[in-house]
Amino acid sequence: MSEKWYVTMKKADFNALGARFGIDPVTARIIRNREVVGEEAIMEYLACSADKLHDPHLLKDADKGAAILAEKISQNKKIRVIGDYDIDGVNASYILLTGLRECGASADHVIPDRVHDGYGVNTRMIEKALADGIDTIITCDNGISASQEIACAEESGITVIITDHHEVPFAIDENGEKIYQIPKAHAVINPKQADCTYPYSGLCGAAVAWKFIQVLYEKMGIPATRSFDMIAHVAFATVGDVMDLTGENRMLVKLGLKAIHQTENPGLLALIRQNKLEREQIKSWHFGFVLGPCINASGRLDTAKRSLQLLMEPSLENASKLAKELVELNDRRKDLTLKGIEDAKQKIESQKLDQDKVMVVYLPQCHESLAGIIAGRIREQYHKPIFVLTDAEDGGIKGSGRSIEAYSMYEEMTKCGSLMTKYGGHPMAAGLSMNKENIDQFRKELNAYSSLTQEDFVEKIHIDVAMPLYYIRTQLVREFECLEPFGKGNEKPVFAVRDIHPLRGNIVGKNKNVLRLVLEDGAGGSLDAVYFGDIEAFLAFLREKSSEAEVEALLRGAPQQIRFSMTYDPSIDTYQGNERVQVIIRHYC
Repeated sequence: MSEKWYVTMKKADFNALGARFGIDPVTARIIRNREVVGEEAIMEYLACSADKLHDPHLLKDADKGAAILAEKISQNKKIRVIGDYDIDGVNASYILLTGLRECGASADHVIPDRVHDGYGVNTRMIEKALADGIDTIITCDNGISASQEIACAEESGITVIITDHHEVPFAIDENGEKIYQIPKAHAVINPKQADCTYPYSGLCGAAVAWKFIQVLYEKMGIPATRSFDMIAHVAFATVGDVMDLTGENRMLVKLGLKAIHQTENPGLLALIRQNKLEREQIKSWHFGFVLGPCINASGRLDTAKRSLQLLMEPSLENASKLAKELVELNDRRKDLTLKGIEDAKQKIESQKLDQDKVMVVYLPQCHESLAGIIAGRIREQYHKPIFVLTDAEDGGIKGSGRSIEAYSMYEEMTKCGSLMTKYGGHPMAAGLSMNKENIDQFRKELNAYSSLTQEDFVEKIHIDVAMPLYYIRTQLVREFECLEPFGKGNEKPVFAVRDIHPLRGNIVGKNKNVLRLVLEDGAGGSLDAVYFGDIEAFLAFLREKSSEAEVEALLRGAPQQIRFSMTYDPSIDTYQGNERVQVIIRHYC
């Protein structure tokens, strides 16, 4: 896959900003590259204090929904939370249930089964709620695209309150205008609504639920600050659902990470320890790539009720058993995912699907819950939008899509919406159901409507700072921690250096999968470096640019004339109590 490297060249007086905020000019440059402009914005970015969070009352229908719930609670009406089976839906369900019970509500929950129910509220759940004498349903992380089901509930006498964050469904009229289709619930709380005055629309479902609980607490005479007992769950869901870590989201995650470092929640503690970590170690990366996949694994291969049970469990002993089961499920999920990725790549190569602008890969044997993960991995490799489709238990087809920045997946799907029985999602990810006979037509129409160009398929590596190795110091690497939490929209800074000369190198690790190098940059700097990628490909690149003999000399520590450019992360390596700066090589050319 080809790459283009760009150095971001935002303008500012970085020396003056560094002096004003007591940070290195390099750190000031990185902050400017994140579109944080002006002293007040920089101060907020560095401080991330709770008093800078937006007023939850600005969410459309939040006060209306809270007033309805307050009345229902006073009448001891039965309330049911209907969540979703992923990390966002599970944490949102935890927040609503915990908040409602704090208010004295008679509340229970239902989480759809991914295979038998599919995403969101369905008619069967409405019928079950009626049979159970439920008065009020409150959704979280779903509901905005369930107009028909919610109309059915309301007509049956059930009060419905929606809390969601997904795109509002729309149809295009004859003038090309969007006609938004908002369900007729008693209250709809979703910052994506065009007439919602909330200043930040990028919240995850758990964050919307948390904001709503703040409004409910105030209505019930409970201090809204009590909601901060659950902010770790907001952070967990925000990172796990791959929300942009900009603006308020970044604040929520930063505050949530502080909270998890002191958490006493038995479920979170058990999950952290089962993954051989301590709570003080947790960073946003652990939410996204270690703990989050364990929560998601139960919704994929078993039932998400297990994950919610873990978060609600009051006993550490019981929580430890549940956490062990989730980690084992996630290990199984990893094995199945690897097989699915190999099957997908084989199909793409044999059917030349990579020649399409939008790839549609049909894997009939794939577990339907893994389609999204497989799509994400394939998208990383080919840098093209992709849908992975598989056979569903109901005899139809289910699928998940993952996109690239240049392709708004949900909007593009609406252009061929008639081919699907159900669909929804974001610009970068989507889910769908369809009849098997429509797969080929779906592929044809997506590609016919697509305006993507070859330039859109070239991965762009955005470099924050071209920084020589001699400039890297322990103090500076520590200072970069003020830029965290890292994730989508607030990526780890990318540094680059030209014409690096490797003095020596050796392949280490139990599986011989780590390349260690000592690098010299020609400006007086030399540092240890590690490369965790495809070592054979890296050495082949060096052989092509120099020679076999030169690479052999490098691996013996003998003199040679190899040069290359690289992007890198600076880090601090701690070994037997000693600290030293090293760099992790990310890309090379």
